[in-house]
Amino acid sequence: MKYIITALFFFCTLSAFAQKDCEYSTNIKDSIGTYKLTNEYLMSEKNFAGKSSYIFYALSLYNGFPTLNVQLIQKSNGFLPANCFDKNSKLFLQLQNGKIVTLIHTNKESCGSLIRNNEGFNNRLTVGNFMFIQGSMEDLKSSPVNLMRIKYLTGTDDYIVKKEITSEMNGKVYFPETYFMNYLKCIE
Repeated sequence: MKYIITALFFFCTLSAFAQKDCEYSTNIKDSIGTYKLTNEYLMSEKNFAGKSSYIFYALSLYNGFPTLNVQLIQKSNGFLPANCFDKNSKLFLQLQNGKIVTLIHTNKESCGSLIRNNEGFNNRLTVGNFMFIQGSMEDLKSSPVNLMRIKYLTGTDDYIVKKEITSEMNGKVYFPETYFMNYLKCIE
C-alpha cells in the first residue's frame, strides 16, 4: 500500500511541474501546407497617467518556418506616436545566463493602425513578425529572459521582463520570464 501511495504522489508531483500544454488560436494543415499560431501571451503591461501599453507574443510555424509575432497595443486620451517596424527592426532578448538573442524583423513595414473609440481614447495596434536566427531557439529554451529591447524605425524601447504579471486588464497571471522555455516546443 505504501508503494502505491508513493507512486501516486510521485506522478501527481511530476504533472504539477510539467511544461505548459500548447494551445493554438490557429492550427491548419491542408494541401498548401501547415500553419500554427499559439494564443497571445502578455509579456508587458504598463498603466500610468491615463496611458496604457501592452505587449503580446504569439509563436507561429508556417511550413516549418518559426516566427515570433509581436503585438503592441497603446491606449491614451492624448496623442500616440507611431512606433514603426521595418526591415532594420530587431528584437533583442537578454537571458539570465548573460547571452543576448537577436530576432530579425521580416521585410513588411508596419506603423500600426490608429483607432479612436467611443469614449474618446486613441488606440494604436502595431504588429510585427520576427524571425529566429539559427541557434537562438536553443538558447531561449535554456534560460529565462530578463530584458527585452525593441528597435523600431524611429527609436528603441527597453522593457524589464518580469517573473510574474497579474494583468490589470483581465486578471490573469502570466509568467513572461519563462515564456520561451514553456512554449517554444509548440512550434518545433
